Amino acid sequence: MPVSLKIEIPSLQSVRSAAAALRFEPFGTVRCSGAPLFRSQLARDLACLLDVDADVTSWTCLPMLLSSGGESHVPDFQVVRGQNTIFVDAAGGENPHRASWVDEAAAQAGYHRDVVLDAEIRSGCRLANARDLLRYARWRCPLGDRVRLLGALDEIGSMTVAECMSAFQETSPIAGLSSLILHRFVEIDLDDARIGPETPVRRRRD
Repeated sequence: MPVSLKIEIPSLQSVRSAAAALRFEPFGTVRCSGAPLFRSQLARDLACLLDVDADVTSWTCLPMLLSSGGESHVPDFQVVRGQNTIFVDAAGGENPHRASWVDEAAAQAGYHRDVVLDAEIRSGCRLANARDLLRYARWRCPLGDRVRLLGALDEIGSMTVAECMSAFQETSPIAGLSSLILHRFVEIDLDDARIGPETPVRRRRD
């Protein structure tokens, strides 16, 4: 008599619980909706880039279980970008998350899925700058310091990081400036070079 093998598909809760037991730096987030849950350092690094992406409104970790033919996958993120909501996965060179059935299952659920490779995530200096800024993700710049800096930028147009330091009288200058960048009051170029005293700072205009 043939033996029937039952394929066990992990539940969404079991996937989230396994991720909750892992810790990856940096620990703070800005636009994460719900608990920050990461299955790898690569996924955590991609989330850093999502937090500094000017087009991203919010992102959610491990949003839903996709399954097909006895296989299952939970996307790393559900990302709200403008009017669109998509699934996004971080993937190494041999990562099985790139399987075509996952794209089809996501489409059946009503979502487009993007796969971002590790070479793209870790290229250039954007990730390093994002990680530096996110050390201050839980910081909030006091109103007085914010008004002083924004007023100076309105008058001058742009200032270097070093020139911005004098505007902060109520909190740590680097923490205050990082908070204003992360919360989109001001902006800097994250791709040109590592953040330094000469980095130009401008007021963000939506």
